[in-house]
Amino acid sequence: MIFVTVGTQLPFDRLVAAVDEWAAAGEDREVFAQIGPSSLRPRHIAYEQFIAPAECSERMRAASAIVAHAGMGTILTALELGKPLLVMPRRAALGEHRNDHQLATVRRFSELGNVKAAFDEHELPGQLDELDRGAGQPCISRDAPDEMLDALRAFIAGRPLLGAGTGASPLVHR
Repeated sequence: MIFVTVGTQLPFDRLVAAVDEWAAAGEDREVFAQIGPSSLRPRHIAYEQFIAPAECSERMRAASAIVAHAGMGTILTALELGKPLLVMPRRAALGEHRNDHQLATVRRFSELGNVKAAFDEHELPGQLDELDRGAGQPCISRDAPDEMLDALRAFIAGRPLLGAGTGASPLVHR
């Protein structure tokens, strides 16, 4: 089962409609979507406007893959669970958000290879086909690396950071 989530603050009808059309075009495409405050009523996928956080967590755990807006909470949770993840950014020019920070988020995670990206509803069906056939990925840790925590503690305490002056940053892994 593919779990689709758009968060709870704004509708993302462009994503939901594209997934609904994709599901209609194939056999046995089981999809459940959390569609947010939308007037759109999908015809080919199961959905709820809102689900409780515990249910969202359970659906993410049970899903074979996750499709979402580029919300950091959703991205990090999917990566922690090792779930295949496809994200499509909301676009400010289309009235889906206040600015294009989700576009920047998708670009960066895509460059890192952590997530699959569909930058618009036209790319989404092909990416969904790939996602539907894909396997999981390694899980990330819920905790920050010790080096990062040490650097933050040093910064807060006003101590020099390790590697200061050498051009090396303890926060950047190469």
